[in-house]
Amino acid sequence: MFDFTFHNPTKIIFGAGKETLIGSELKTAGIKKVLLVHGRNSVIKSGLLDRVLASLTASGIECAQFGGVVSNPLLSHTREGVNLAKRDKVEAILAVGGGSVLDEAKAIAVGALSDSDVWQFFIGTEVERALPIFTILTLAATGSEMNGNSVITNAETHQKYNIASPHVYPKVSILNPELTHSVPLNYTAYSAVDAIAHVLEGYCTKQPGTHLQDRLVEGIVKTVIETTDLIMAEPNHAKARASFMWTATLALNGLTPAGIGPYSFPNHMIEHAMSGIYNIPHGAGLSIVMPAWMKWYLPKNPSQFARFAKEIFGLDSGEAGIGALEQWFVAIKSPVRLGEVGIPATDIGAIAENAEGLAQQWGIGGLYPRETIAEILRLAV
Repeated sequence: MFDFTFHNPTKIIFGAGKETLIGSELKTAGIKKVLLVHGRNSVIKSGLLDRVLASLTASGIECAQFGGVVSNPLLSHTREGVNLAKRDKVEAILAVGGGSVLDEAKAIAVGALSDSDVWQFFIGTEVERALPIFTILTLAATGSEMNGNSVITNAETHQKYNIASPHVYPKVSILNPELTHSVPLNYTAYSAVDAIAHVLEGYCTKQPGTHLQDRLVEGIVKTVIETTDLIMAEPNHAKARASFMWTATLALNGLTPAGIGPYSFPNHMIEHAMSGIYNIPHGAGLSIVMPAWMKWYLPKNPSQFARFAKEIFGLDSGEAGIGALEQWFVAIKSPVRLGEVGIPATDIGAIAENAEGLAQQWGIGGLYPRETIAEILRLAV
C-alpha cells in the first residue's frame, strides 16, 4: 500500500421508496429553495417527479424545475441551468435522474456561484465553491452520486471534459434500486461496461503491490458480470438490480484506488473524444475502446493482466482474459468495433487529435500522443 487520504462526505440512503425522504433531508440541511434538475420524459411518466415534488412540498421546500438534460449533457443546456439558478436564487441543486443529470447538476452548482462562464472550470480553472448538491439516482453507472466528478460536452468544439473537485460531492444521494427496473437492457449493458472500466483503469495502470485493492476491484468486476447476466435474463430481478446499483457506486467513489499510487484513465480519455464527436452512449464507446487498449497495453503490465484473467475468468493468460472480457461485451450486446456505431476507420485521426488534448490536460500526453491513440483505435476496427 502507498500513502493516501480517503474522504468521502456523501451520505447514502439506499432502499425502496426512499426518494420520499428527500424533503426532510433538505429541510434538515437548512435548505428552503432548490433547483430540481432532471431529464426529459422518464421521471415524469414513472411518477417519480410527482413523488419528489410532494416530498418537497410536505417539508416546505420551494422548487424551481429545470428539465431536458440529455445523455452526454451539453454545455449550452448547462449554461441555461446556471442562469436559472442565479435568477431564482436557489440554495441547492437537486438532481433526479441518471449520471448525465447528476453531472449537469454539479456543473450548474459550480456555475451558479461564479461570475465566470462555467466552461472555464472544465478547462483548468479551479473550483473553489459550489451550491450543495442532493441526488436521487435512477440509473446506476457513473458513480456520480458519490464522487466529485462532472463531465460535460461542448458541442461547438467537440470537447468532452470534466471537473474533479471535492466541492461537487453530493451531500445526500438516495438510491432506490426499484427505480432502475425500467432501464432498457442496452443501457444496462452500457452501465455495466462503465462500472467495469472505472475500476480496471487503475487496476491495469497502477504500480504492483496492492493486493487488497486488487481484490476489491476483482470483486466489483465479478459482481457486475454476475448481476448483469441475471438482469439480462430477468430485467426486474430485484436482488440483482440492487446489488448492481451499489456495486456501480462503489466502482467510482474513491475506494478502489485508495493506496494504489499513481494511475491513469486512458480508456475514458479516448472514449470522451469519441462520444464528444459522435454522441454515442458512454458505455458503448468504452466497450469499443477497452479491449483495444488492453491489447495494446498488455506488454507493459503482463503480470496484472494474467492475474485479471485468472481471477475473473479462470483463464491462464492475459490474452485469454482480454478476449473473454471482449466476448462478454458481445454477449450483452455492447459494441466492440467502431463500425458497429457507425464510425469509419478513416475518422480515427480526428478522434486521436481530439483525445490528445484531453490526454495533455490529464497529464498523460507523453504516453498518449495522437499517433499512439490512433494505433489503439485501429485495434478496434
